[in-house]
Amino acid sequence: MAGFFSGLIRIFRKPSTNNIRQLWTPEKFSRLEKLVGYKIKDKEFFVQAMLHRSYLEQNSEFEVSNERLEFLGDAVLSVVVAEYLYKNFPDEDEGFLTKVRAKFVNKITISDAAETIGLADFLLVSKNLPLSFTHNSKTILADAFEALIGAVFLDKGLEAAKSFVSRVLIVPYSKAGIHLIDENFKSQLLEYAQAKRLEIPVYTVTKEEGPHHNKIFTVKVTMAEKEYGIGQGKSKKNAEQNAAENALKKIEKSGNL
Repeated sequence: MAGFFSGLIRIFRKPSTNNIRQLWTPEKFSRLEKLVGYKIKDKEFFVQAMLHRSYLEQNSEFEVSNERLEFLGDAVLSVVVAEYLYKNFPDEDEGFLTKVRAKFVNKITISDAAETIGLADFLLVSKNLPLSFTHNSKTILADAFEALIGAVFLDKGLEAAKSFVSRVLIVPYSKAGIHLIDENFKSQLLEYAQAKRLEIPVYTVTKEEGPHHNKIFTVKVTMAEKEYGIGQGKSKKNAEQNAAENALKKIEKSGNL
C-alpha cells in the first residue's frame, strides 16, 4: 500500500517554486489547515487544487490546473459516500444506495458544501473573471471541492479524506435529510404518466436568452400535446426539472396526483 501511495504522489507532484510561496502565505495555509482538519504536509497539492485553468492563461509558470486532482477527488468522494451509505443503510437495496449517492455527489450539493466552507476565498482564477462569477459558479466551486479532496487524499491518505468529507458534506447533509428528498421531478412525472396510462412527457425548449456564458433556457413539458408546465434554468436539464416540478404542482392542485 505504501508503494501505491508513493506512486500516486510521484504522478501528481509539481516542482516547488517561489511563486507558490508568494501566492500562499503562512496565514492562508493556516486557514486551510483548519478547514481540512490537520497539519498539511505538501502544500503544493493544495495550491494546485485551487488552480482553475483560467489562471494558467495569465501565469505561464504554472502548467497544470486542478483538473487532474478533481478527477482523483471525484473518485475518492464516490468511494467515501458509498461506504457510508453501505454501512448506515444495511436494509436498503442497490437501487436506493445508488440514488442517494447521486444526491450526495452531484455538482449542486458539493458546490453548496464548498460555498458553506468558504472555499471560494482560496481559488486562483483569471483576473478577467468577475469576483461574483467566481464565488457563484457552481461548476468552479464543485470542481475545486473535488480537487481539494484529491489533495487531502494524496497528502494524508484515505482516512483523512473520509474525515474531511464526513465533516463538511455527509454529516450536515444527512442531518438535513438530503437522502429523503426526491428531487428528480422528471422521474416523478414519468411515473405519474405511466400510472395514468398517459403518453410520456415531452420537453421542448421554447426560448434561449442571455449571453453564451449565462444563458437562461425556458422549457415546456407536454403530454398528449397538452401543456402541463413551464420551467426556466441555466441549463436545459435544470429547466426541464423545473418544468416537471411545476407540472406536478399543477396536477396536485387539480387533485389528480
